[in-house]
Amino acid sequence: MRYAAVDTGSNAVRLLIADIIQNDGTVTYKKNTLVRVPLRLGDDAFLQQHISDRKADDLVKTMIAFKNLMDVYKVEDYMACATSAMREAKNGDAIIKRIKEEAKLDLEIIHGEREAGIIYASHTGTDLDENKTYLYIDVGGGSTELSLFADGELVASQSFNIGTIRILDNQDKDETWKEMQDFVRLHTKHHKVVYGVGTGGNINKLFKLSEEKDGEPMSYAKLKSLYSFLASYSLKDRINVLKLNQDRADVIIPACEIYTTVMKWANIKQIYVPTVGMADGIIQTLIEKNLIK
Repeated sequence: MRYAAVDTGSNAVRLLIADIIQNDGTVTYKKNTLVRVPLRLGDDAFLQQHISDRKADDLVKTMIAFKNLMDVYKVEDYMACATSAMREAKNGDAIIKRIKEEAKLDLEIIHGEREAGIIYASHTGTDLDENKTYLYIDVGGGSTELSLFADGELVASQSFNIGTIRILDNQDKDETWKEMQDFVRLHTKHHKVVYGVGTGGNINKLFKLSEEKDGEPMSYAKLKSLYSFLASYSLKDRINVLKLNQDRADVIIPACEIYTTVMKWANIKQIYVPTVGMADGIIQTLIEKNLIK
């Protein structure tokens, strides 16, 4: 049995096809195929509140390709979500309609809190200590989702319009940063020790660059030094010398800023980086939906 997740983000669009494994009453999954297309819808959405015809055409073509792949892989169930860029684009609904007609695929624009819920669903089954307090930090192109867990329970969750593309386009607002700071301080002040859990493509890349062992946390000090190291290179050299992908080389700097800022506010000394994200959360959501049936 196979499920598919489509994550239409502000920087890239992803398709994850996963094999569903049932064993002794437990259901898990194994990643089979992951396709990532760097469409960068956020540049249009955050600056113009409108996705250009060219990018809309590219998105429709990508969705047709994704639907064809899902058919070839004989996917039994799928869920396709669009986040911050499509939320802000005034022509988002019209593009959704085109995708339905031309790609025969149902793409849903989800609000920020639902996005946060899907992201932390991806951590079901990860080896985190229920006695510890964790702040989940997911940084995307258009928004950052924060969720605080204490004693294995969700305490608070919120989505903020702070993201890597938004920062690069100078579309992040001081009041939004303040709102995010207030949220972090309010919900972490009663917890002596808070651990970070970072998700998103940028933190995964940063974790690889840190050369920490899988499963081990990365320290705040290490992340700060990585930021200084990366920022000392020009964009061109981050691509040519450090061999970062072109669509990763620019966003990794503001991503670093967001992670280190939130960690500083919450006095987080260590951050865990499980290699999961929005697409994994969608697969987990599908598993739970089909178990309930």
